[in-house]
Amino acid sequence: MRQPIEDGRVTVSRAAGSVTFPSEFMLVAAMNPCPCGYFGDLKRECRCGPTQVQRYRQRISGPLLDRIDLHIEVPAVEYRDVASERDEETSTTIRERVIRARHRQQERFLGDRKVNCNARMATRHLKQHCKLSQDSQELIRVAMSELNLSARAYDRILKVSRTIADLDCKNDISPEHVSEAIQYRTFDRTLWI
Repeated sequence: MRQPIEDGRVTVSRAAGSVTFPSEFMLVAAMNPCPCGYFGDLKRECRCGPTQVQRYRQRISGPLLDRIDLHIEVPAVEYRDVASERDEETSTTIRERVIRARHRQQERFLGDRKVNCNARMATRHLKQHCKLSQDSQELIRVAMSELNLSARAYDRILKVSRTIADLDCKNDISPEHVSEAIQYRTFDRTLWI
């Protein structure tokens, strides 16, 4: 029997005994939008029927999906985008912004041994560090209702909103930060077609 993950550890119990393993990790996963891979593609026609697509997407359980912070669709890259010579934000610039955001988080949780980043926040941290304006609260309320989001998805949206605000070097979470975080729940919006 596997026990719940607590404090970055998981305990697996069997007849012969119990073993505790470290379990702090970052999951990055990918999947096709449907069995043929073309659902939603603007250039190729999907060969799958709605029932087939729905059955394929239901292979990921709701409770597992709830535990994934970001769900995004990544469309095929066009040649013009790959070959473009326009100036884009450099990896160095992006890296510096991420380092600044991580530094903000480390300062925020300086006195807490168990938390060092927004992803590890518990409910008490969310209440303290993710206070929302009326407009932001209304955005989440509508998303929860319209997308039928769970309480766990709500917590994930708050954590991601806090991180987006950190990347933006802002102390307060704005409606724009919340809106962007909700957009990263793509699979919640497209699970049922």
